[in-house]
Amino acid sequence: MPTDPRVSVFRPIHAELGEGALWHPVRKSLFWVDIPGMKVFETRPGEKETRSFQLDQKVTAVAPSSDGKLIAALHRGIYLLDPDTGIATEFAAPAGLNPERIRFNDGKCDPAGRFWVGTFAWNDKPGTAHLYRVDAKRSITAMRDGVTCSNGLSWTADTKTLYYIDSPTRTVQAFDFDIATGTLSRHRIAITFTEADGLPDGCTMDAEDHLWIAHWGGSKVTCWDPKNARLLDTLHLPVSQVTSCAFGGPKLETLFITCASEGLSEAQKRAEPETGFLFSAQPGARGVPANIFRLA
Repeated sequence: MPTDPRVSVFRPIHAELGEGALWHPVRKSLFWVDIPGMKVFETRPGEKETRSFQLDQKVTAVAPSSDGKLIAALHRGIYLLDPDTGIATEFAAPAGLNPERIRFNDGKCDPAGRFWVGTFAWNDKPGTAHLYRVDAKRSITAMRDGVTCSNGLSWTADTKTLYYIDSPTRTVQAFDFDIATGTLSRHRIAITFTEADGLPDGCTMDAEDHLWIAHWGGSKVTCWDPKNARLLDTLHLPVSQVTSCAFGGPKLETLFITCASEGLSEAQKRAEPETGFLFSAQPGARGVPANIFRLA
């Protein structure tokens, strides 16, 4: 499948497992991570420079925090991360977390400023991971158990629905969301994918409540009307392991897309010379600002 003409390489910086695309609404910059590389990247449109800083443990997701830092999911727990110095300060960790067996994965803040982050098992054992909610007072609550590989999270503009991806299920799940209590109810399946689609991974919502989904093993990002399970658009990429996407730029009209080389053979990497790069697309949609973690 040829690459969509709306898609181009934004930063030719290789990540083994690029993830966690985030447009920071205050710094007006794009963050993303390389999980096994233990790196956080930051760049701005119109500038050639890309900053990065090295951590001493795997980092899987970052989100803006009200103190000017980032709330970050690292290998051993949830940390506050200074984006200017790279200094990480432990914030919280769920009881019984065994980083030799389980690590954190994708995470985002909800509209009330709580941080939601899931886990997955190193051995891919089904049903052994969780989806957690992290509150300002450092409490961590397991909101879903029986998860295998927790990934994308997106809320609708009216805050009443959470869309959630547990990748191996090949579905997008939907929940009624209570913003006052941060609780979930009325679980249902919103979208179902085929094996040919690859695995749904990270996702983001646009201003029309359309859901944009990265496809691991699918070489694409798709756009859906999730309320009616209707496919609206497809962006084809020249790489197979597409991991996350986020709208950014001055008008939130650029879709930034991360990908990975992890899991590819050497022959596949030669066939995909841009694997692991950061891509951008102009899909004709506009995003919404990222929610900010509200410290007590």
